[in-house]
Amino acid sequence: MDKIKTIVVEDERLLRVLLVEYIEKTPQLELVGNFKNALEALEFLNREQVDLMFLDIQMPHLTGVEFLESLSVKPLTVFTTAYSEYAVKGFELGVVDYLLKPIVFPRFMQTVNKVIQILKNKNEEKETPEAGNEKKYPYVFSNPEYISVKANHRHYKIHYEDILYLESLKEYVVFHTVNGDITALASLKKLEDRLPENQFVRTHKSFVVSIRHIQSLYGNELTVGDHSVPVGASFRSKVLGIFEKGDRC
Repeated sequence: MDKIKTIVVEDERLLRVLLVEYIEKTPQLELVGNFKNALEALEFLNREQVDLMFLDIQMPHLTGVEFLESLSVKPLTVFTTAYSEYAVKGFELGVVDYLLKPIVFPRFMQTVNKVIQILKNKNEEKETPEAGNEKKYPYVFSNPEYISVKANHRHYKIHYEDILYLESLKEYVVFHTVNGDITALASLKKLEDRLPENQFVRTHKSFVVSIRHIQSLYGNELTVGDHSVPVGASFRSKVLGIFEKGDRC
């Protein structure tokens, strides 16, 4: 796979320097630009191809959210922010991930690995003749104990108890499991219909979560294992219902 053409849009100089440093020591990434505001980045995006953009949300004149909404052609985008409440808005815009400041390198690499998997799947889709049929008719089978999916030319049997949550990324779904992530070409809605209703709950238009792995709810975020998952406003009452089941003390 070719190097991933990457830009940084960040008004905080120190963080911009840090992200540039992270990118330059990641072999899969190629830094093609870094900008202190959205207007500078817009001019660059209008003339150059970009695969990945690290975008600050809180910027003067034009916020990261406003900037992303204005783009007709959007690169894969990762929000950088000091406030976790922006996560829900980010996922509504189809961002790949959001990084909370201060950003540490291991967390940065988690995001990069997610981007690599998305681009790898897209390349395989183009190269594989039957990919169009797989997209139209995703390879998904389910029974009371597990769900089977096809991803990366392999067949995976995923037990429900091992699933932490499912995350929709455009035409793909990432199965976040206790054994690692599996990215498949599929529809989150169709997968949700195959999952046991009493074991999973929709928390956001882009997320379905395993009830058994939910640890806590704080604000608009669920803690699921070591992960934070956003809760959309229209799904909040259903999520709260999970915590209120059982007898009152």
